Amino acid sequence: MKEITRRQFIATATLATGFALAVQPISAQVITTDTKGLVAGAVKIPVKDGEIPAYRAMPAKGENFPTILVIQEIFGVHEHLQDICRRFAKLGYLAIAPEMFVRQGDVSKLSNIDEIRPIVAKVPDAQVMSDLDATVNWAVKSSKGNANKLGITGFCWGGRITWLYAAHNPQVNAGVAWYGRLVGDETELTPKHPVDIAANLKVPVLGLYGGKDTGIPLDIVEQMREALKSSSSESKIIVYPDAPHAFFADYRPSYREQAAKDGWQRLKAWFNQHSLST
Repeated sequence: MKEITRRQFIATATLATGFALAVQPISAQVITTDTKGLVAGAVKIPVKDGEIPAYRAMPAKGENFPTILVIQEIFGVHEHLQDICRRFAKLGYLAIAPEMFVRQGDVSKLSNIDEIRPIVAKVPDAQVMSDLDATVNWAVKSSKGNANKLGITGFCWGGRITWLYAAHNPQVNAGVAWYGRLVGDETELTPKHPVDIAANLKVPVLGLYGGKDTGIPLDIVEQMREALKSSSSESKIIVYPDAPHAFFADYRPSYREQAAKDGWQRLKAWFNQHSLST
């Protein structure tokens, strides 16, 4: 898939519908959250070079909502991510999942993960940080978000971004990173990784990882834990010994109900503990 030009990006940026083709859901396990009592659907976030699509869910009544940024896996903002936003909204949050790869390509229409990876590899961290800043601004100005109550959570690719954005924006109250990559090569597009920012982290981040995650070995998780000991953030990491990567993804075979439910309870408690109660 060719990279989208700036003109095409501004004209054609849309939100994915349904599930990503690369990982078709197992229907018996998929959690579905309705929109009763919510305002939920696609929105456009103004950014430096146009607009990016996002999914927004919030209570239909009230205002000044605590805001949660929900950061996607490599498969885009498909139905699973949208459902997570609705779960947050049912708890009283304004939840927003911006589409982070839209300039580089529409990953939701690709059925092969080998086609997705090159698109994701072109996404600069600086672009992501800027887009998330713009999303926060939009939430406060245009969607009843509370500027003083900001959280972030992300999954896989989004788990890495959760660590990085918590370091980038000190206004974040707390973050929860689900099995995000912790180390990597230093490149122009990805100059730093979570282990590089851990010691100076000020925002409390809860890391949720799987002991059977073949892509994130436990020795790397321990390396991150050691780095966090120098931080003043009170961040910590929980490891589920028998869980693989993507254990929260209820639409995929990797889903582990017990670990997923425990992680969600820990997420809610973490946000409540760090001034993100609704």
